[in-house]
Amino acid sequence: MAGTDFKDYYATLGVSKTASSDEIKQAYRKLARTYHPDVNPGNKTAEAKFKEVTEAYEVLSDSDKRKKYDQFGQYWKQAGTSGWPSSPSGADASGFDFSQYGNFDEFINELLGRFNNPPAGGGSRTYSYRPSPGSSGYSGFGGYADPSTPAGQDLESNISLSLSEAFQGVQKRLNLGSETITVRIPAGAKPGSRIRIKGKGQTHPYSQNRGDLYLVVDIRPHPFFQFDGENLVCEVPIAPDEAVLGASIEVPTPDGTVTMNIPAGIRSGQTLRLRGKGWFNSKGGRSDQLVRVVIAPQPTSARLSGSTMRKLEQIAVLIHAVT
Repeated sequence: MAGTDFKDYYATLGVSKTASSDEIKQAYRKLARTYHPDVNPGNKTAEAKFKEVTEAYEVLSDSDKRKKYDQFGQYWKQAGTSGWPSSPSGADASGFDFSQYGNFDEFINELLGRFNNPPAGGGSRTYSYRPSPGSSGYSGFGGYADPSTPAGQDLESNISLSLSEAFQGVQKRLNLGSETITVRIPAGAKPGSRIRIKGKGQTHPYSQNRGDLYLVVDIRPHPFFQFDGENLVCEVPIAPDEAVLGASIEVPTPDGTVTMNIPAGIRSGQTLRLRGKGWFNSKGGRSDQLVRVVIAPQPTSARLSGSTMRKLEQIAVLIHAVT
């Protein structure tokens, strides 16, 4: 491990390694007011310094994190000279294994719960997070003021759903690193919609208040349905005689099949509308399902009729709906 990997958080805050928690807090508040982005708008150097002192305070203000940080510092020095300890797995006397980290950043990221790697062998699904749009990444001091309850940073993460899960609603277990939570995704979630999970964002190092977590919905591609704004679109094959004479056909919708009348003389590529059979809309009702009609070649012994093709298509849709 290179010596430049390690960051001296005591030096960052300008305190000694024996500093009390009050001394650490006082040093942080002074530096945070100096370098806060509200005081230094557009100053990237001050912004980087603010992040640095906030990270240092987040570690040193917590007794458990501070203890692990101090132990890591001792092992870092030993690794830089004679290598990692010879004890099993590189663990120290308390059983904490520092040799599992390739560099200082890996250690700090895990210590602060920044990255959430799924455990070996499975378990609940883990999501990666990023600052939520509109969140500066800093909260708190309001310029020169010194409020008593600054908020934590909001975070954002994508969540992938099948079309059936998004339509019906579903419960998902999320691994946030230090905790696992169960989240209820409401019925009718749309691609790109944001679901707010209150109080599950990043913890502010000074006030210990937490921001919110926003889940951005991503609906996996479906073999039959596609989105067109708030409406759903699908494509249904019909036979030439059905196009000429008209017919009543069954069409899959998100909540079952319905009968739709095909007018005589319809042309391939024309779109019919099933009102109220699409997706949930902002008014509390259902949008429309748009059905694009495709005239299939005249069936022969080697081809399937339009009704047979639709039956097979309906079976495929039902199978996909439960995956």
